Amino acid sequence: MPPIAPMPPIPPVPAASRLRELAASERPQERLQRLGAGALSDVELLAMLLRSGTRGHDVISLAAALLAQAGSLGALVAWKENDFRKLKGIGRVKALQLMTVMEVARRVLAQQNGEAPILDHGDAVAAWMRPFCAGLDVEKFWVLCLNRKNRLIKRVEISSGTATEALARPREIFREALREGAVSIVCVHNHPSGDPLPSAADIQVTRQVREAAKVLGIDLIDHVIVGEATRDPSGAGFYSFKESGIL
Repeated sequence: MPPIAPMPPIPPVPAASRLRELAASERPQERLQRLGAGALSDVELLAMLLRSGTRGHDVISLAAALLAQAGSLGALVAWKENDFRKLKGIGRVKALQLMTVMEVARRVLAQQNGEAPILDHGDAVAAWMRPFCAGLDVEKFWVLCLNRKNRLIKRVEISSGTATEALARPREIFREALREGAVSIVCVHNHPSGDPLPSAADIQVTRQVREAAKVLGIDLIDHVIVGEATRDPSGAGFYSFKESGIL
């Protein structure tokens, strides 16, 4: 009796059919309703945000491709519209929706402590501001208005632009501080390059703000430049004018 020929291998399910092949009870929406959001994988959470795929790319496959391209959910916080739209199946509307979700995540991280933070040291300022600086490709300048106990009253964005533009004018900084009734302020800006070492313009602006603060009787506690630890020669990931002896 001749030997029985081996069965040919079962071809893999095409990526575009993954969602259809899942049992109804295992689809992300059904699992979310039964088990809660904590039970979903990163891919399933992204699938819920995307809501639908495109022809030839179901939503599970699209979410998996998005996560693979970014490397992690956390990395998506820094993505821009063009980054999302590089993936087939993500158009302008989906890209803007995802950017909105990432901005919400950034703000939640920044506001996760209920009580207003005390911001009287460079490391505390840098840690609190880092979510606002994540993924920015332009320089932004903020003033942190503080009360007598150095607790935050309000964070105000003063300017946004390229590194060649003026960071901020003392008049704009102190107008906001006076409006909020601040006793003291901390100035903060980011360096998109990741290297927080100050430029000549940074030093000049800091000196101008320092002199204006003396006239107005508002204490300039510090000026902090936020960068990235991996691109900072000192490894700190920020630069404090106060701790460097300039203030």
